[in-house]
Amino acid sequence: MGRWRQNWLVWLSGHRLPASWPTARIRRSGVFLSEGAVSVGGSSATTRTPLGWTATSWVRCWSLLGWARRGEHALISLLALNGLRVSEATGATIEALGVERGHRTLVTTRKGGKVVTIPLAPRTARAIDLAIGERVEGPVFLAPDGQRLDRHGAARVVRRVARRAGVIKPVGPHTLRHAFITAVLDAGVPLRDVQEAASHADPRTTMRYDRARGSLDRHATYIAAAYIAGAAR
Repeated sequence: MGRWRQNWLVWLSGHRLPASWPTARIRRSGVFLSEGAVSVGGSSATTRTPLGWTATSWVRCWSLLGWARRGEHALISLLALNGLRVSEATGATIEALGVERGHRTLVTTRKGGKVVTIPLAPRTARAIDLAIGERVEGPVFLAPDGQRLDRHGAARVVRRVARRAGVIKPVGPHTLRHAFITAVLDAGVPLRDVQEAASHADPRTTMRYDRARGSLDRHATYIAAAYIAGAAR
C-alpha cells in the first residue's frame, strides 16, 4: 500500500469538513485499507444521494483518486475535482494549459460550445504534468495506440481504477462528475457558482443534485435574521 494512498483518506478524516459531506463521516479510527478494498468503519453511512448511493459508496468513489496510477490520476482528477464531462476531459490539449494570476488553468470547450478557463487544483495540475511528461503539444490523454483517448477509453480507465479501489457499484466518468457537484453543494457553495462550475444551462439541473434542498435548516429567513441582527449592533 503506497503511503500517498493512505494520506488521501487520512486527509479526509483529519480535516474539519462540513457535517453534511459523506467524507465527514470518516474517522481516523474507522478507516483501514487493504490491497483490494477501502473500508470505512464507525458509521452506518445510510444517507442516500441522488443516485441512491450511501455516504460510504461516495467515499469509495472519491477514493479512486488515491488508487489511480500516473496516467490515470489526471483524468480522475478532472472528472472528480473539476466536474468535467468526459468529452471535455478527453478533449483537453496541452496547448490549452496555462497560468492566470497565479492559478494553473485549462481552457476547455464546454457543452454548447462555450469556451471557458477553469482553475486546476494543485494536485490536478501535478497529475497533468506527469501525464504529459516531455510532450509540448497534442492531447493531454493518449490511448495505448498513441491516439487521443476517447470517451470509451476514459470509461474503461475509470472502471479499472474503481475495481482496483474495491468499488463494487458501477462507476463511470459521469459518476465522478456527479460526486463533484453533490459534494460542492453539500459544502455550501452557492448554487449559481455550482451551476457555472458544472456548466449547466438551467439552474434547475443543478438543483437536482442538491440533497438538502428541502431542508428548513438552510432557509433564507435564518440568514436574513442573523444579517439584520448583526447590522443593528
